[in-house]
Amino acid sequence: MDVRVAGNGRMVLPASVRKAMGLHGDVKVILTIEDDQVRLTPMGHGVSRAQALYREHAKQARTTDNFLNDRKVEAAADLGEVTSGDEDEKAQ
Repeated sequence: MDVRVAGNGRMVLPASVRKAMGLHGDVKVILTIEDDQVRLTPMGHGVSRAQALYREHAKQARTTDNFLNDRKVEAAADLGEVTSGDEDEKAQ
């Protein structure tokens, strides 16, 4: 498909391409340049892809609270404080 690029750098993405990419209304896309090629990726697709990869490779279900508690335990260990991570739960 040929698309004209104006002197100021603007171009129109054809409706068939927007539809195929799931673009509706005013949306942002990620533009990636690889060698002499340009790739457009809808902004939300990167997040969806990352979430799908996590679900595919995660060994166990984890919540944000689990993650944050693990980071607290690691930080305490780095500082030489011994903790099991259970202290926060007991205090609540």
